[in-house]
Amino acid sequence: MKAIFEYPVRLYRWARTFYWGNILVAPVIWSVLFPAFLLDLFVSLYHAICFPVYGIPKIKRSDYIVLDRGHLQYLKLDEKLSCLFCGYFNGLLAYCTEIAARTEQYWCPIKHRRKPKSTHTRYKLFLEHGDGDQYQEQLAKFRETLSQEE
Repeated sequence: MKAIFEYPVRLYRWARTFYWGNILVAPVIWSVLFPAFLLDLFVSLYHAICFPVYGIPKIKRSDYIVLDRGHLQYLKLDEKLSCLFCGYFNGLLAYCTEIAARTEQYWCPIKHRRKPKSTHTRYKLFLEHGDGDQYQEQLAKFRETLSQEE
């Protein structure tokens, strides 16, 4: 008999502590998913088509998009979905950043005059802004280094 009443009690406790504003903004948050899928599609196509032409080694997508937190037993369903969303979205942005960083290293490995607030990991190796004396020679070295990465 106890099991019959257990679920409504758990549901009541959850509803009492749940922040209902989360429900109200959920459509806004989840609306980002469709553009994210489009971004994923187009960046992946760019990666698949252009990287072999440039001689840049391919990036392993699964190193960036990791969806393992949704399997945790202690999370509620809404938390699991949120974890899947965040794992996908943040991983996708990291994947896109690495593709963009390698592209930048290939085409224009030059630091900006005004340092951006956030930069990718390759940026610190780039040439200083305005240092064009040996730009072409250095560009060839950047491309060679990039092509030999695994």
